[in-house]
Amino acid sequence: MSLLDALVYAGTVTFAVTGALQGVAKRFDLVGVLILAAVTAVGGGSVRDLVSGVIPPPALLNEPLLWAIFVAGLVVFFTHRWIPEGRALYAFDTVSLAIFAALGAERGLEVGFGFWGTLFAGVVSGVGGGVIRDLLSGEVPGILYRSGDFYASAAAGGAIAVYALHGTDQSVALIAGSAVTVALRVGSRLADLQLPTPRT
Repeated sequence: MSLLDALVYAGTVTFAVTGALQGVAKRFDLVGVLILAAVTAVGGGSVRDLVSGVIPPPALLNEPLLWAIFVAGLVVFFTHRWIPEGRALYAFDTVSLAIFAALGAERGLEVGFGFWGTLFAGVVSGVGGGVIRDLLSGEVPGILYRSGDFYASAAAGGAIAVYALHGTDQSVALIAGSAVTVALRVGSRLADLQLPTPRT
């Protein structure tokens, strides 16, 4: 398995876990938890692929990946009592965001996008699954308000890193992009950095 394939699996499964954890927190039934896990896992990547002209989205044709999503949802549903939901959701969400932002930027470069197109593909890929998860579970998407740390901004930073390293080794670009997103999100929380909001 290549690094790219490993990142696809890691990002997809961790996003599935975040969707399932949100479903459990909202007291969804088993089917609801599995649905939320699935749309969170493939939502952002599918939007990215549609924008990039890759139809149908490869994730929907990858049966082993779809089974991995299903199993991840089941595991969370039956073991959630032993999972520290708040910290686990943040950790898995951060990892997923980082991986998908890097993969999205890489996909944008593959289809010939310039800087802004690559940035858009990376951000949409990173935050798309989380936005769908929040909407379906009745939450305002975290990218729209001050949530105590960077989210879309962190994904943008990772996508820019991948763009800047385009032309170098793909593995280096993907790892660096993912690392930048993690550093920005975690660092912004530790430093209590927030984006400005309108004065009232």
